[in-house]
Formats: sequence, C-alpha cells, structure tokens
Amino acid sequence: MTARPLAFVTRRRVLQLGLGAGALALLGGGGLLWLRGAAPAIHDLKCLSPQQFRTLAAMARTHIPAGGPFAIGADEAELARAFDRYLADEPPGHVRDVKRALHLVEFGPILFDRRLTTFSHLPPADQRQHWLAWGQSDLLLRRQVWWGFAKFFGLVFYDRPEVWPHIGYPGPSLERLPA
Repeated sequence: MTARPLAFVTRRRVLQLGLGAGALALLGGGGLLWLRGAAPAIHDLKCLSPQQFRTLAAMARTHIPAGGPFAIGADEAELARAFDRYLADEPPGHVRDVKRALHLVEFGPILFDRRLTTFSHLPPADQRQHWLAWGQSDLLLRRQVWWGFAKFFGLVFYDRPEVWPHIGYPGPSLERLPA
C-alpha cells in the first residue's frame, strides 16, 4: 500500500483552517475599525462619512496649516466641506475612488509606517511628516493620492478672495474693467 502525499489534508482540517482564517480576518477588520474609532457627527455632509470627513479635514489642515503666510488656514477656508460638496456632483465611480483614497490615507500609518494608529489620530507634527512622505514616496499610488488632494486643496484655497492679496493677485480681470 502506498502512502498518499496529502493524507494530512482532511475535510475536518480544511474546515478548521477555513474557520480559523475567517475568524482572524474578522478580528483584524474589527481591530482596524476599533483603531479608526468614532468621529463626531457632522451635519450636512453630502457624500462623506464622519470618519472620512475627519481624515480629509486632517489632511487639509496638514497641507495648508493655520498661522502660515496667509490670513486663513484650511479650517477657515472649509476645504473639507468644499470637497464634500464637490463630490456630490461627481459620478459614483469617482466618489468611490476618493473614498478608497481616504481610507488608504487613514490607515497609511498602519500600512506603511507600521504604527498602531490611524492618520487622524496622529499628533499634528506626525501627520505633517506622514502626509509629506506621501508626496515623495517611491510608491506611485501614494504620490497620485497626494497630488490629487494637493491640487484640489490648492484650487479651492487660492480661489478665496482673502488669499489673493498674499499672492499678489488683484482679482478677476472683469472686476477691474472700467464701467
């Protein structure tokens, strides 16, 4: 009688391994949700969840901090709320991609820095360092996410009249035309 090479693989063992892997995946997903934590309720959001809005607001504050060379920062300019309103008119596929990017940034410290915290729970100095690393990463996906958000933040921020004097922009040319 010859020995079967995979005699140790029985239905019972496959079932045990499958249930164990499922339980591990469930615990891992639950652990990530626990690390992300709850976010305060934000009224009038069009597309984003409170957690996604919290991540986006932290990214915007990191990208355009208050107290810099401008009279306002990302919070005063309401960049996160502007992004949420912008997404309301976008196709569902674009909204899905933005939400995936926000999840990737939120869990970025876990995935890329091997830290047991999420982006929105990092101290501001660590958030800034982590976010700047995305723009200089060797990983194309991280650079694409950084540039996509950076372009939007810049577009919305520099469109505000209170920023124009700081960059030497006199305003739209139609307003300067004589009547």
